[in-house]
Amino acid sequence: MHNSPLLDGCGENKDARVRRTGQTPAAPGSTAMHRNNVSPLASRDGLVGLGALIIGALAMAISPTFVRLADVGPFTSAFWRVFLALPALYVWMRLAERGDAPKASFTLPIWLCGVAFTGDLLFWHLAILSTSIANATFFATTAPIWVIFFGWLLFRDKVSGRVLAGLALCIAGGAALLARSLQIRFGGAIGDLEGMATGVFFGLYFLTVQAARRQTNAARVTFESSLITAAALFVVAAVVERQLWPHTLGGAAALLAMAWISHAGGQGLLAVALGKLPASFSSLVIFLEAIAAAVFGYLFIGEPVAWAQAFGGVLILAGIYVARPR
Repeated sequence: MHNSPLLDGCGENKDARVRRTGQTPAAPGSTAMHRNNVSPLASRDGLVGLGALIIGALAMAISPTFVRLADVGPFTSAFWRVFLALPALYVWMRLAERGDAPKASFTLPIWLCGVAFTGDLLFWHLAILSTSIANATFFATTAPIWVIFFGWLLFRDKVSGRVLAGLALCIAGGAALLARSLQIRFGGAIGDLEGMATGVFFGLYFLTVQAARRQTNAARVTFESSLITAAALFVVAAVVERQLWPHTLGGAAALLAMAWISHAGGQGLLAVALGKLPASFSSLVIFLEAIAAAVFGYLFIGEPVAWAQAFGGVLILAGIYVARPR
């Protein structure tokens, strides 16, 4: 599930290439890679990363439904989402590192991942219960704006015109897709602000995961950052809500499904992708959550899909295509 330390995409030993050329291999999405006209999507690793990104976005898209079905408070559901996923993530980490040398553990980027994801989940679960799912989803998908902004502010990352054009198309598509359900009203302003805060923390999460993936594999990043997040969320839930146990089997099943599908599956695959693709592009693919939310609403709740929504979905796909690494 992580890049081989021995061979690059052409099968040549990396150490040998360094000795022969005097250059170190370029990281996915780096300036050196673009100078050499090498696209992250032109390799097998890039295609694996794109596939992981798409499936991960779909897995995360269904989490609002599980939050609504869970009969516990928003902070408690956020805690169970992460805590119940830990056994699966631990097994994944042990299998991924079987036979390998010990990996860097609880590095600074991993701690920052845990903190960023704690903020993301706290505001996300509050927004789902404080405003409409459409509003919460739309404002949360503003994460690419913050990925680009904080990437420039903190790391001086330069963003191409293609990525900005793709971002504009994705935002327009998201607005069109959710236009029928969006309800901009004073009474829901707090929930909308919580959705925006979710986008800020999710953007920071993208950047910290990408930084952590330069030091270790996706499985360890996901498990250790989730351990930090679970500990923080437990304290918040125990102090604020106190009632930690679900009241019904249906509520417990919703929490377990959210943990295994949306967290272990969705966040795990996102960590895989961020080791292979640039964060600025990867964050745009998360707009697929808006498309998936509309599809799930049609399949499970019977909500009709209008032509404007279909056009919004097309705009999102076009934005992702325009922004793809060349």
